[in-house]
Amino acid sequence: MAEHTRSSITIDAPAAEVMGVIADFARYPEWTGEVKEAEVLSTDEQGRAEEVRLLLDAGAIKDEHTLAYEWSSDLSVRWSLVKSQMLRALDGSYELRTTGQQTEVTYQLTVDVKIPMLGMIKRKAEKVIIDRALDGLKKRVESTSGGAA
Repeated sequence: MAEHTRSSITIDAPAAEVMGVIADFARYPEWTGEVKEAEVLSTDEQGRAEEVRLLLDAGAIKDEHTLAYEWSSDLSVRWSLVKSQMLRALDGSYELRTTGQQTEVTYQLTVDVKIPMLGMIKRKAEKVIIDRALDGLKKRVESTSGGAA
């Protein structure tokens, strides 16, 4: 169960802009295909989300879950599952690294569902989730970036 899936993408924008999009949960339905609703339930003393309720619709998988977020820096955020109807675990992170005028974003994810599923199928599902999220994040940031020409 400790296995995880990880992938990275380079975005043509500063890390602050990338993290701004990641932290703007209210707008997730605009750029993530599966998130239909996002509601920040609590924030920390800096105004960053601590708990977020997400309503997902990924075709065959529909779920409502709550995630707890931990912001360790302006370049890193981790989350873990608080409650869900279909999931036993959903642990992930975004790690940002500045590379010149670009930002490399690494997304790591571990998913465990309540229904029995082969590990290989779980890893494939994690890979699809990560790739869609990174592609959506890149498109969103680059289309709204102040540096875009």
